Amino acid sequence: MSKVTFLPSNISVESLPEENILRTAMRAGVHINASCGGAGVCNKCRVVLEKGGLKGEAFADGAWKACSAYPVTDVEVRVPVESEMDRRVLSRPLARRAASWIETRQGPSFKPHPMVIKEVLNLPRPGVEDGISDLGRLQREFSNSAFHGVMVDVDSRVLFDLPGAMRARDWVVTASLMDSIPNVRRLIRVEPGDESARHLAAAFDIGTTTVSGQLLDLLTGDVLSEASNYNPQVSYGEDVISRMEFARKKEGLDILQKKIVQCLNDLIDEICSSAGRSKDSISIMTVAANTVMTHLLLGLDTKYLRSHPYVPVATHFPPVRASEIGVSLPAHVRMFPSSCVASYVGGDITAGVVGVGINHHPELTLFIDIGTNGEIVLGNQDWMACAACSAGPAFEGGGIMHGMRATTGAVEVAHIHPETFEPMVLTIGGKKAKGICGSGIISLLAGLFMAGAIDQQGRFRRDLKTERIRPGKEGWEYVVIDEEATATGKDIVFTEADIENLIRAKGAMFAGYLTLLESVGMGLEDLERVILAGNFGSYLDLEQAVTIGFLPDIPRERFFFAGNSSLLGARAMAVSKDAMKEIDACAKMMTHFDLSGNPRFMEHYVSSLFLPHTDAGLFPSVRVG
Repeated sequence: MSKVTFLPSNISVESLPEENILRTAMRAGVHINASCGGAGVCNKCRVVLEKGGLKGEAFADGAWKACSAYPVTDVEVRVPVESEMDRRVLSRPLARRAASWIETRQGPSFKPHPMVIKEVLNLPRPGVEDGISDLGRLQREFSNSAFHGVMVDVDSRVLFDLPGAMRARDWVVTASLMDSIPNVRRLIRVEPGDESARHLAAAFDIGTTTVSGQLLDLLTGDVLSEASNYNPQVSYGEDVISRMEFARKKEGLDILQKKIVQCLNDLIDEICSSAGRSKDSISIMTVAANTVMTHLLLGLDTKYLRSHPYVPVATHFPPVRASEIGVSLPAHVRMFPSSCVASYVGGDITAGVVGVGINHHPELTLFIDIGTNGEIVLGNQDWMACAACSAGPAFEGGGIMHGMRATTGAVEVAHIHPETFEPMVLTIGGKKAKGICGSGIISLLAGLFMAGAIDQQGRFRRDLKTERIRPGKEGWEYVVIDEEATATGKDIVFTEADIENLIRAKGAMFAGYLTLLESVGMGLEDLERVILAGNFGSYLDLEQAVTIGFLPDIPRERFFFAGNSSLLGARAMAVSKDAMKEIDACAKMMTHFDLSGNPRFMEHYVSSLFLPHTDAGLFPSVRVG
């Protein structure tokens, strides 16, 4: 075995026999970009050898491919700056606030009415004439209280703590009861004394890239603290397809499940510490996640979800003991996953729909969750249709030569001068550029198109008087930032291949909107409201997104930004059992359209592979100068 030291984190670990550098990094908790899951095709898992010897595949510039590099001696390898993730970016203020009607959806509509309630009972002492059992005494008190006529079922685990709890505070106890079926509540915990004020919930949105959590007061519905982190599963694949492939490998599913659980445990510790509260006060946990992430969290086989006809194990999940899947919460805490609709329309979407209240409004609404697998919902309080668009990872920097996640040093805004074609760019955190994130990629494409540097097909004009546009190793490219001004020491460029990938991604999304509308006999002109969900949507420039044909060209006042709508829904689930029922109901009422085999989708897709579209009439406001 050889010792591998990763710089600049200075983390050292002994490599295992026949273990490549990428797997060693995974085991050590060091992130290296590997968007193909270690299959050796993305060429992003670059490391620089500082000391020692490696065998395997090296790039022309001397860097090594981590997934095929093996140590032959003790080694020191440096992870390039473009592969580092800065967690602080996840907590940066949103570029836009959620619309006021979305913000007010929380609170008045979902008053605290959680699935688990706490009831304080003052029990009579046992005596010679009252020698009923401890459990019998408790059940008798229930029948004499506000629970008269309600059957109280008992979790057998309660029995082990019951004697001590009843006697510790002079026969005053706090009972935690969970809704089971109509007129039945399940006793899941008995605490000594009056602990009714210690009634909290943990709500989580588990995304493919990030995980966000909140600690909630179930008495008031208030958010006590919140925290976010990157999903550690990214080291095994940046998209759900790569992760499902990894899950098929020996122990792959177990590794992915443990990684996400450890992330949840760390966030739970963080939100409890930040709020000065104990994990012992948590009564319920809710999770909103897409179908694949839910399966991986629960440790469910994704084999049949990966292959045609894409059948999940379940779309409606029963509550599970959080501790049984490894979450470090007391045994009484149940985790409630949000209901899914189909293989690629998951619980993050159903939670988001309820979180922003589409099911309570008559306006025809298009709900768009932008990500690797873009999901769209069309409808209102009476009906809903949904679909998934395989947009690919371009909006998150995947498949783009210098693409990266939205982290410190990522180009997020760009403007191209229409005469000199010189760029003006801003990076996240104001640091030297490492690459370009999703909003920056859209900004660049729109800027180059409006400046006349590229044509409708996304090809660079070769006749312009600028050194920014040049032939490169991968074809024609535009130099965004010169090497001396970057954190990588190399030119950051935007290539024709990048543009092609982005046009395909926006084309898939726009074709999805048209196909879904057409499937219900409507058109873009019928849309009364468009809601952009997810943090990426909050940093999107509407005009630029319309310019490239990503969003429909309708009056701008019809667009609303919802932020993390999935977390809104998870929060609502925790605070209110009514919201939980609404999510289940929305999942059942959504009609799912499979676009993959829809001939009209393919027709719309081909027509969308231009800037902004082959039908200029769909984008009347776009005028290229």
